Amino acid sequence: MSLFAPWSLRELVEDLKTGRTTQDAARARSRQRIDETEETVRAWVDISFPERPSAEGALHGVPMGVKDIIDLHGFPTKCGSATRRDAAPAETDATIVSAWRAAGAVPIGKTVTTEFAFFQPGPTNNPAAPGHTPGGSSSGSAAAVASGQVPLALGSQTAGSVTRPASFCGVASLVMTHDRFPVDGITGLSQSLDSNGMFTADAHDLAVAWSALSGESIPPSAPPRLLLWDACTIGSVSGEMVDAVDRATRAFRADGAVVEVFPEAQLIIDCTAAQPIVMGYEAARERATELAMADRLSEPLRQLLENGARISDADYREARTLLARGRARIREVLNGCSGIVGAAALGAAPEGTAATGDPLLSRPWQAIGLPVATIPGLRSQAHLPLGIQLIGHPRGEAALLSTAGWIQDRLP
Repeated sequence: MSLFAPWSLRELVEDLKTGRTTQDAARARSRQRIDETEETVRAWVDISFPERPSAEGALHGVPMGVKDIIDLHGFPTKCGSATRRDAAPAETDATIVSAWRAAGAVPIGKTVTTEFAFFQPGPTNNPAAPGHTPGGSSSGSAAAVASGQVPLALGSQTAGSVTRPASFCGVASLVMTHDRFPVDGITGLSQSLDSNGMFTADAHDLAVAWSALSGESIPPSAPPRLLLWDACTIGSVSGEMVDAVDRATRAFRADGAVVEVFPEAQLIIDCTAAQPIVMGYEAARERATELAMADRLSEPLRQLLENGARISDADYREARTLLARGRARIREVLNGCSGIVGAAALGAAPEGTAATGDPLLSRPWQAIGLPVATIPGLRSQAHLPLGIQLIGHPRGEAALLSTAGWIQDRLP
């Protein structure tokens, strides 16, 4: 039995809408797949299927996973940390969970996160690349979707916590524009960087989910004008990833897309350097309670908080100012373009599960606060997933997902 078997949200929603299947049947399928795969995948912290879900809304009762830094009524928010082992059940949903419920999704439990959404991995395995990391910090949500346990799962991103797991696990993801939906009820790291996210099987499923959540229609797709970002300017991108993006770009041009070179390489280098400063400074203050019990934290999180506490107010303000200028400039660059396209990660998922990989290629775009879609379909010679990321206009998720669907259909 293959562990990698993503479940099409688009098909499920259509079947629920037309009566070809029922909410009970969808719940039963989810339960069966979890029973079959969870011993190996280990995507979940806690599961509790509603006895008789009766969801209205555009998603018609789709089962959904919720990352365990996001409050879900009746479940403790443990944040993957020993410091939260005895956390009481949440009394209310996070705002984003309430919005998904209103859209017709039915949460069935909490998915594994790295400790407080930083680098210390949980027990989750990668269904698309057994023996390789699923990425982090939204590891459980990405793996639950990749294994077909649920067709929709929630994540969050501060650096690369949605984009990287999607790329490693061979599924699609959307990081929403910063502040597009509130993050109250989410135990975050950095108030100016934290964003909501989601995972589905492919880009077309993202479009279905986004329309249900936001009420926005997805515009018809057409050959886009894209800016090609050479991610090698900020990191050591694998040759296989470079070749895969090059093959994809040729396919886009062959089908009518205009693909030009992204012109602001140095700006992205600068924004990449500014992101850890902002994140560290804010995390040390937002997670002050945890900093006071540093001896109970994992080494990566302890270092983040202790180093962040040493960042000066002046250095923090300078980084925030640089990012504000970068945000304004990228908006100018995007004028007349559908989006910026490039590698979603440095390469395929690294072997082993003791670390979660490098979020480097997501840092600048998260720092700027733009929406980002990860599009699956490319593979390495060893058949490991390689994702493409598409960066869009602020609050332009609907148009972004239209272009993402166009790209998905043309990946070689």
